[in-house]
Amino acid sequence: MAKIPKGSKLIYNPSSAAPGFIIKNVISLPGVPSILKSMMPNVKKFLIKGPTSFTKTIKLHTVESKIAKLMTDLQNKYKGKLEIGSYPFFKLGTVGVAVVFRSIDKKIINLSALNFLKKIKTYKIKINEIE
Repeated sequence: MAKIPKGSKLIYNPSSAAPGFIIKNVISLPGVPSILKSMMPNVKKFLIKGPTSFTKTIKLHTVESKIAKLMTDLQNKYKGKLEIGSYPFFKLGTVGVAVVFRSIDKKIINLSALNFLKKIKTYKIKINEIE
């Protein structure tokens, strides 16, 4: 039997003798993928489902500094309702940035992405892909 922290609850493992455990809001599980997968039905009862989050990604041929102000302005306009992240990439000698819009409201994502794309066109930045 493995040692577990005081106050934790065991999570049944149908695949092996090593249980998982939960303490407060931390769940600890074995790292073997097949064992972890077999334990998921027993883990689900400890998880609290939140609202569904939606995303839209726009990949551009530019650097973050050229679009930072635009992202900041949009983030401030939709404060608390929209998150915007930028992720630089380097592929086949091309420098770019993926801008990710995240919200629980699809309308806000679509509206903010549309506003973003309109501004990008005025900056003459090449749009690589929209997901």
